[in-house]
Amino acid sequence: MGRESTYQSRLIKKLKSEFSGCMVLKNDANYIQGIPDLIVLHNDKWAALECKRSESSPHQPNQNYYVEKMNGMSYAAFICPENEKEVLDGLQQALGT
Repeated sequence: MGRESTYQSRLIKKLKSEFSGCMVLKNDANYIQGIPDLIVLHNDKWAALECKRSESSPHQPNQNYYVEKMNGMSYAAFICPENEKEVLDGLQQALGT
């Protein structure tokens, strides 16, 4: 199992490849504690992703709150190698691609 930052870098490349023309923004964890790591902007839609290196990685305080809140606004999820396909499928539906 690799580092979360390594997984996140690979995921950003994959997102840019699968969602042509999208922008992927990395959030500052020190600005609002618990805000998801990535915001994906595609056409007139957006999504938020919290990267984890595995399904068993611990959640930091407020992460569940912000993922649930942002999922109610658009689409947000925890993503890791084990659930990547499922989350990317959900992302495709949410972004209308």
